[in-house]
Amino acid sequence: MLRRKFYKTLTDWRKNKKRECLLVKGARQTGKTFIIDLFGRENYGSYIYINFFEEPRLKNVFEGSLSAAEIYKRLSVFFGDIPFKEKDTLIFLDEIQECPNARTALKFLAEDDKYDVIASGSLLGINYKEVASFPVGYEKQTELHSLDFEEFLWAVGVGDEAISYVRTFFDSREKVPPEINERMMGYLREYMAVGGMPAVVNGYVGAKHFGTVHEEQTKILDAYLEDIAKYAAMSEKPKARNCYLSVPKQLAAENKKFKFSVVESGGRARKYENSLEWLRDANLVRFCHNVSLPEFPLPAYEKPDQFKIYLNDIGLLVAMYGFDMKQAILTDSLKGPAKGGIYENLIADMLIKKGLPLYYYRSDSGTQEIEFLLTKNAEILPVEVKAGNGSSVSLNEFLKTRSPSVGYKLINGNVGMNGNKLTLPLYMAMFL
Repeated sequence: MLRRKFYKTLTDWRKNKKRECLLVKGARQTGKTFIIDLFGRENYGSYIYINFFEEPRLKNVFEGSLSAAEIYKRLSVFFGDIPFKEKDTLIFLDEIQECPNARTALKFLAEDDKYDVIASGSLLGINYKEVASFPVGYEKQTELHSLDFEEFLWAVGVGDEAISYVRTFFDSREKVPPEINERMMGYLREYMAVGGMPAVVNGYVGAKHFGTVHEEQTKILDAYLEDIAKYAAMSEKPKARNCYLSVPKQLAAENKKFKFSVVESGGRARKYENSLEWLRDANLVRFCHNVSLPEFPLPAYEKPDQFKIYLNDIGLLVAMYGFDMKQAILTDSLKGPAKGGIYENLIADMLIKKGLPLYYYRSDSGTQEIEFLLTKNAEILPVEVKAGNGSSVSLNEFLKTRSPSVGYKLINGNVGMNGNKLTLPLYMAMFL
């Protein structure tokens, strides 16, 4: 069974909540149902599971009056054999996007506060217009991603003690012993090929067969395209599909921003911007916006029309290039522009799973570009990503002119310190 950090998120919520339901968002097949179901069975005396997609009839529970008392009375009709234990019952409303009334009802269930309620859904941003009233102030929203790199390490047998040992070199800014550094880079390349989707990781851990990995990834990608075909508005279906399928081409060209002309010759933002918003609302892609000024606070300087797009899971991106890309990644033999874009998506993936927003900086003259900008204690810290170990002209200029306390250069190499430039092996992005 995969160990997930999100289990602690659930535990902390139960311990600290105050008249609120928990709403868990995330792309399909990131493991939301599994981890919440496990949490419910292991921590409550009574547990009620409702999946509105699998059992549409249960939507009747949320027809008519939405008072907590009426909802519990209707629930007892369907779950009469399960005792309702005050403060010791969890009600899990899965695929809640299929029942807009249930989303509205979260307010009344939270106010009642007799039982804990967790709701989850994969396409919550898609059909929000169907919700009559949002439970503002009565739901805590959180997101479950696919496995991050540390969780992947746990899955393949690397324990906390070993990870903590590697972190000592990040903290001390000392070189990692070569054999350990190469082993960690090997794990990182495995993570790039496999990604973090639970079904894919489970298949890899069980069979250690990359053919199985690719087969599972293809199933997920096909399911995502089916979601676009099923849930996107009729006018957006082909456009959203084409935008999604264009991401590998966008990254392979190392574009300085998302180019609609890659989606379609002569393509313009006006035609495709709604399609990109759909993909973001479905949690299939992540936006990384350029800023006009790399200063705190970054959202104040965001350029809404200049952004890059990354996929929600590095393994899915690699799979979209075809099976042979796995061999090139695992043997570190990949060359050409695609390599840089893939490694950018890797770091974007790792930063997002740490809860960090994505921003980059490209000067108006185009002479300076920093792949990612982090905010720490109201200070902006630059992050440069190198698939190999090339020169860092832009980072050097940034450090010289803006003098941050530290700038990070992530490379296929080892730890090094030169002034306020800290060079790190790529896998240490998990410690940023």
